[in-house]
Amino acid sequence: MRGALMKLFVGLGNPGAKYAGNRHNIGFMAVDRIAADHGFGPWKSAFKGQVSEGRLGSEKVLLLKPGTFMNLSGEAVQAAMAFYKLTPADMTVFHDELDLAPGKARVKQGGGHAGHNGLRSIHAHVGDAYARVRLGIGHPGHKDAVAPYVLHDFAKADQDWLDDLLRGISDGAAALAAGDGQRFMNAVALRTAPPRSSEKSAAGDPAPKPAPAAPEAPPAEPDTRSPMQKLMDRFR
Repeated sequence: MRGALMKLFVGLGNPGAKYAGNRHNIGFMAVDRIAADHGFGPWKSAFKGQVSEGRLGSEKVLLLKPGTFMNLSGEAVQAAMAFYKLTPADMTVFHDELDLAPGKARVKQGGGHAGHNGLRSIHAHVGDAYARVRLGIGHPGHKDAVAPYVLHDFAKADQDWLDDLLRGISDGAAALAAGDGQRFMNAVALRTAPPRSSEKSAAGDPAPKPAPAAPEAPPAEPDTRSPMQKLMDRFR
């Protein structure tokens, strides 16, 4: 596949079982889910990391998990890009985002690294003109708590939203590979915030409206007729 046109999806994280469940490793989790759901090839060692090849829609895609630690992620990215003759425009990076609420996702093109060590390393090696998928993990509330927070496993209470988010990323992966960020975000939203019956479906068709409730009958007025009046009224 050398020299072939393809897209590069990079998941950021730290290698090894010790870090596998960390909040900082949500980028690894995202590309793992894509590989599993879309029939990608087995993970192989290459470019100072692990790679898996496959297709998303009509696009050839290489998934990369750098095997360096987070702050050296750019070394693996640069090696893969050089081998396949890719530009930053061909790459999307999945990473944890402290400034987004847990379970939220945003697509961003270019821009700064906001102090993220993995992005900082990638910037230093290949520049900043690549797409990112920012995956919200929330903020611990104080900057001194950030390191232990991101290097700690997701809590059991996080598993439901985390699974919904990863499923949504996988559902929208082909749209993302095709460059359709909005369709990708719609797929994520259908998993993380399913439309209520009054909202439109993802296809743009109005969702069926629930049948209107039967109007309540007005309360009966008290019958003030005398027994004789009631009897006479029956024979009118």
